[in-house]
Amino acid sequence: MTDQIDLPLPDAAASRPSLSVEPFTGFRSFPTRHCVTGAMRHVYQLMGRDVSEEMLLGLGAGVGFIYWQQKGQLPFLGGRANTGRPAEEGLERLAGRRTGVIVTRHATTSARKAESELIADLSAGTPAMVQVDMGLLPYFDFPVEYHFGGHVVAVVGYDEPGRTVLVCDRDTTLHRVSLESLAAARGSRFQPFPPKHGWWRFDFTSQRAPRPDEVREAIAEAAEAMLRPPIGNLGIRGIRKTAEVLPQWPSVLGAELLPQACFNGHLMIDAVGGTGGGLFRTMYARFLDEAALITGDPALPALAAQFRVAGERWQAVATLFGAAHRATDPTGPLTEIPPLLHAIADLEEAAWADLLAVTSA
Repeated sequence: MTDQIDLPLPDAAASRPSLSVEPFTGFRSFPTRHCVTGAMRHVYQLMGRDVSEEMLLGLGAGVGFIYWQQKGQLPFLGGRANTGRPAEEGLERLAGRRTGVIVTRHATTSARKAESELIADLSAGTPAMVQVDMGLLPYFDFPVEYHFGGHVVAVVGYDEPGRTVLVCDRDTTLHRVSLESLAAARGSRFQPFPPKHGWWRFDFTSQRAPRPDEVREAIAEAAEAMLRPPIGNLGIRGIRKTAEVLPQWPSVLGAELLPQACFNGHLMIDAVGGTGGGLFRTMYARFLDEAALITGDPALPALAAQFRVAGERWQAVATLFGAAHRATDPTGPLTEIPPLLHAIADLEEAAWADLLAVTSA
């Protein structure tokens, strides 16, 4: 899924003979940068309000950092925040609240109930947003076995006789997927993010534009989380911790798992993995440019430029992870990453502190 690691998104039409599936009236497909904000934007656009992915990401305080490794699992390195963990509102609900849209999340252990709820919405002409394991979607073709249950797609069409839906992912192609295949992706049990048949519903009755105070509040929330995380695996502390533990990967993971961990590291940072490039920092820079127009704050464009620099440095890290994945000996490229991470931590610590000061004034 990158320029270096090619993971194409082929049309899934050949996997199902039904040709009668059409998208809902008024639907417009466009390429997106992040699965969650992309799916949300497609739903918003179809329901009559087009909000940029960058604005949804920023309003939802969705940019952060996490380094995590569960026992028996590969390390996870990510740039998303406010993912709906306990005590978090979640990007979807928070961005919705700040645009006057009521967003509710649902989950079930029953594949039958999940399908029934989905069909009820689609039969009423309502688009759906569902959580899936991207490794079980029929239109992905990964070079290694790969599972990520935090992926989100929009479902924007339904053929009842053919039991087929139209899935809108991050590319412009609408993918015909059987309900059976979709159920498998929604019910995946692969760790660390099993999707649990999750889905979201939207109430656009009171939709509106975000207010300047809400934009400032969203920026302050993201900055606070990066600068004062509750544990050392998150925020700026998490970036520095990653720099410290990365040299241990070869001995801890071994020759078999190390290339896969490097592949994951590349995928979680690079644009093709759904970050917009540079671990969401490039997207956040564009949000800050939009935020400057809404708030009238003259300091935000200069800070947006700092996040573009951070995004470029994160992209350099992604390139090294990709090189390590392909190398006979991954340790060479890996040794170049920790100094970059320390430099990124210093840059971001200053930039987030300036954002907090600007929005708290």
